[in-house]
Amino acid sequence: MPDAAVRYVATARVDPRDDDWTDRVHEHRLRRPPHWSTVESASGPGLAAILRSGDGPTLVDDLGTWLTAEMDAAQAWELPRGTLAPRCDDLVDAVAGYPGRLVLVSPEVGLGVIPETRSGRLFRDEIGALNGRLAAVCDEVLLVVAGLALELK
Repeated sequence: MPDAAVRYVATARVDPRDDDWTDRVHEHRLRRPPHWSTVESASGPGLAAILRSGDGPTLVDDLGTWLTAEMDAAQAWELPRGTLAPRCDDLVDAVAGYPGRLVLVSPEVGLGVIPETRSGRLFRDEIGALNGRLAAVCDEVLLVVAGLALELK
């Protein structure tokens, strides 16, 4: 149903000092259907709370920018792996309990080389663990490669 109402949850934060990112976010906003409602999770109650506040079709885009914002907020880039476990637990719980149609977009960064920097490796490990936990509670899991959707679950 292409004209169905969808709640689009945008997780990216806009940094006015980063013109390239600001332009990307602006272009992305323009591509969304006008009948969708948009909720910005980076400046509101948080993603888990947003998911608990609704039950209609919802698209979350994306978990990589959500995780980055959470790591920034907790100043966790130099902290041990697992520091964000309570926040991730809360998100997994909200996803598991979501009563409606929910689509989560997330990067899969573990398919390439291991990053050279500690922060890159930390992000890779944390998003991989989060993706695995979310896949366990979701009914369907797709991997999109080269524009092709591969059904994993």
